[in-house]
Amino acid sequence: MLSELAIRDFAIIDDLQLNLGAGMTVLSGETGAGKSILIDALGLLLGDRADASAVRDGRDRAEISAIFDLTDAPAARTWLSDRELADESECLIRRVVSREGRSRHWINGSPAAGRDLRELGEHLVDIHGQHAHQSLLRPGAQRDLLDEHGHLAPQLAALGELVRELQACERNIHELDATDDAGQSRLELLQFQVAELQALAPVPDEWEALTAEHRRLANAEQLLRDGQSLLALLTDEDTASAIDRLGQAERQLGDLSALDDGFAGPAELISGARIQAQEAADDLRRQLDGIALDPERLATVESRMEAIQDLARKHQCRPAELPAQLDELTAALERLEGGRTRLAELQTRRDQLRTDYANTANQLHRARREAAGTLAAAVTEGLRDLGMPAGLFEIDVEARSEAPVSVSGHDRVHFRVSANPGQAPRSLERVASGGELSRISLAIQMAAVGGTPIPTLVFDEVDAGIGGGVAEIVGRCLRRLADQGQVLCVTHLPQVAAQARHHLQVAKQVVDGHTRTDIRALDDDARIEELARMLGGLEITERTLDHAREMRDRAES
Repeated sequence: MLSELAIRDFAIIDDLQLNLGAGMTVLSGETGAGKSILIDALGLLLGDRADASAVRDGRDRAEISAIFDLTDAPAARTWLSDRELADESECLIRRVVSREGRSRHWINGSPAAGRDLRELGEHLVDIHGQHAHQSLLRPGAQRDLLDEHGHLAPQLAALGELVRELQACERNIHELDATDDAGQSRLELLQFQVAELQALAPVPDEWEALTAEHRRLANAEQLLRDGQSLLALLTDEDTASAIDRLGQAERQLGDLSALDDGFAGPAELISGARIQAQEAADDLRRQLDGIALDPERLATVESRMEAIQDLARKHQCRPAELPAQLDELTAALERLEGGRTRLAELQTRRDQLRTDYANTANQLHRARREAAGTLAAAVTEGLRDLGMPAGLFEIDVEARSEAPVSVSGHDRVHFRVSANPGQAPRSLERVASGGELSRISLAIQMAAVGGTPIPTLVFDEVDAGIGGGVAEIVGRCLRRLADQGQVLCVTHLPQVAAQARHHLQVAKQVVDGHTRTDIRALDDDARIEELARMLGGLEITERTLDHAREMRDRAES
């Protein structure tokens, strides 16, 4: 519900603060006083297109803000919560339009886009009449209203679940589908690459071992020659070998250490050196025993290394990385080949889901046709009560076989109306008279009362072209509709205004050479005077005042 509205420097409004309540509120005033400007400001706040003309002359910017009570607006609360904009049970929307025509928007203090205002506004306010912001002209809104009237939420929920599962299934199929040229080529390439690598059979650490063995085999002659020379230096009995000389030094130091303890340290070090030299000679001998000139083995190692290098170049990796490359490609091949089996399963499931969707959508179609009949009859009756004795309302529910899968089904719902005798029913947007369109909207809302989730309804001059008893019926309808939430109504007729719970008077004034519009809430006495003005014009007599009191009393009875 709209609880507060503030407007500054918009059109001919200088600075306006309004507190609004539940039930029915009417706005009345002389022609040209600016009643529709208030509706324009509200529409602008809810996402209508803005330009520089919205800014009051002599001002830099126009600013409009509103506070909505969300107690009876669950859809709006959900919208805000989904975007982490929720603020307890209220919502503050603010819009600023600059002299250059640029706009800025905020929702609960957070910057927002214009489309956000439109989306949120559709859950908060519905404006009926000669105004662009009118949900009943949208096919989707007509379908939603019919669904609400028919209490079709369970069928829609079941259909939505099928659609979500079907869409997920189709996404998985798209990901796994390898039947096209690219997918088949990928499969064949993987099969070839894995087979080639498996034939080579690289193993971890093999490249390092081959490199070491190749280095040893390729240098075997040098290793044997230089190794034997070194061994001779250490152990040759025909010459003074290193081990023999260390042994001689060890013995002489032993004799000296017996005479002087200071030689014990060097004697111990020389003894250790002799032992280590002997161990080194033993290790060297064993190493030389394992080295042989083996051209055949060298050729085998070189051939293996060449094969590994060739494949490494093909896969653009280092030779030592081939085992890991084989594991990675094998896993990819298994996923792709396994995906073919999974693909078949998903395709079967998709076909079943499509069948289930079609059946559920057909059930929803039949339920909509049934609801359309009852709603059309109720709206037709309402039109005739509202001064359209030949009014006829029809709802077409067309099942479109070519329609894409949708959570709302495959139906096209189209409201059509005939307001005059002999006139074929036409689309709502083709109704020429704004007054007729407003009354049609009122009849629809009355027939669907309790079904609409929008808490605030605005009717702009629904009384155009009517009067007398029909005007009183319109007023009663609006009052009854307001029992379900909040109704704001711009009116020229006292029969309508008398039915309201709250009455706002719009007046245009000239102050210091500048025109401005003011709006004030009327108390009981002021309401009687305003009703009398609406009944009798500028000259208000006691008889006119009595008539106004009688009209007001009758509305309250």
